Parts: sequence; C-alpha cells; structure tokens
Amino acid sequence: MSAVVTLSAVIIDDEPLARRGLRLRLEQMSGVEVIAECGNGREALDKILKLNPDVIFLDIQMPGINGLQLVQQIPLDKLPQIVFVTAYDQYAVEAFEVNAVDYVLKPIEEERLELALTRVREKMATADIAVQREKLLEAVADLTKESPEELEQKLVSGQFAGSAYPEKIAVKDSGKITLVPASEIDWIDAAGDYMCVHALGETHVMRITMKELEQQLDPKLFQRIHRSTIVNLSRVREIRAHINGEYHLVLDNGECLKMSRSYKNKVQHFL
Repeated sequence: MSAVVTLSAVIIDDEPLARRGLRLRLEQMSGVEVIAECGNGREALDKILKLNPDVIFLDIQMPGINGLQLVQQIPLDKLPQIVFVTAYDQYAVEAFEVNAVDYVLKPIEEERLELALTRVREKMATADIAVQREKLLEAVADLTKESPEELEQKLVSGQFAGSAYPEKIAVKDSGKITLVPASEIDWIDAAGDYMCVHALGETHVMRITMKELEQQLDPKLFQRIHRSTIVNLSRVREIRAHINGEYHLVLDNGECLKMSRSYKNKVQHFL
C-alpha cells in the first residue's frame, strides 16, 4: 500500500479565528501541511506564486480582492487545487465555474473536511476532466439540494446566468455573518472605508468598497444616485427638485437622499 502524499496547503480568510480553527483541524489530520495563512487576496496571490501550494482553502467574501477574483488572477501554470470554505452557499455555482475541487460550508465538520482532502487527491491523480466535473457537480448538488443531473441541465441551458447577483448579501462584523436579503435593502451609503446597508430600519456595516458592493447588486433594482449612495429603486416615492438646482430622492419610508444631477437621467430611465 503506497504512502499518502503530504499536501501543502495555504489558508486564506480575512477572519483570524476562522484561519486558526481551520489550521487546528488540518494539523490533526495526516497527509496535509499548512505552509502559510493569508488574511487578504493580495497577500494570498503573492504567497501562492512563491510557495506553489498543492491546495488552497479559500474564503470567498473578503474585502478588496474576493476569493473568486483571486482565482482569476492566478496564472494557470501556478493554479493550485481550490477548496472554497465559506459561511453561505450563494456562490456554489460560481465555484463550479472556476473549477474548484470542493465547496465546504462553515462551521466545518471534520468528516466533510476529510472528504474535501480526498477530492483534492483524486483530482491530482487523474487528468480525467469528466470525472473531476462530476465530483464537483456532486459537491454543488449537496448545497443546492438538486440532483447533479438537474444542475447539469441548468448549466447547459444557461439558467444560472443571473447568479452573479445573489439574493442575500453577507455582512461580516466581528466574526459574525448576517445574511441580508437584497430585496429588503432600502439604500446604502459610504462612511469612510465602510458601507452602511440600511434595511428594514436596521443599519449593517460592511468593510467593502462601493464598487465591490455595487457589483453584487442587480442594476435593474439598485442604482447609484450619488458617488457615495446606492438606492433600491423599488423604494423610490418621488424625485424632488430643490430650489438651488439640486435633486433629492424621497423613499417610501420618508428618507430624503441627495441625488447628483449627473445620475438623474440614468435613475429616471430605470424608474
């Protein structure tokens, strides 16, 4: 019986506690060595290019470069095996599209982590693309509760074309993740390096850029009305002209938001 080849691994997650927890779990398993930890995408890209790990355990929702963007920046000849480790399943199909090995939900179960490592070894041992595709379809099916056959049909027919705009936005704050339905968001405004997401009378704070957050929102429903404000168009009651030539949007809840004149025509087009 041949010995198990030791896999070199890099953990990439912006939450220190999440990195530590995953490292401890991996260190208790045979055949895997954690050679680096990274707290953001830019640091991770540098480590991957220098260390050439066999596998990366990658969180998707990170400030700056997120997990999916990081994968797209790695040269093909340097691309390690990818296991997404995340607290929510909204990017399962995107993980399939970038040919990840597996997609594991937090909190991670030891048995599930062992399965991910098995899938990594199986993919490294075979060049059979069909087999690799089937394995990942099974992993995504576990999350979406659909059969691999149903998922295959949807991928072929293009029914996942709208998956770029998740139904829920994941807000990470002090290690806690809150899933805010996009349909419940009234408006979003910038506060320094943070975004304030106003939904159902509550304010959720995210450390993310306006551009990155805007890319997660369906432009048919959300439009920027100011360089630092995005609004849910379904919440708009009226556009009100001000005596000084400025404009304001009035929302259903009575909130009055300043609108830049440069955005007025574009917003009116969607209303």
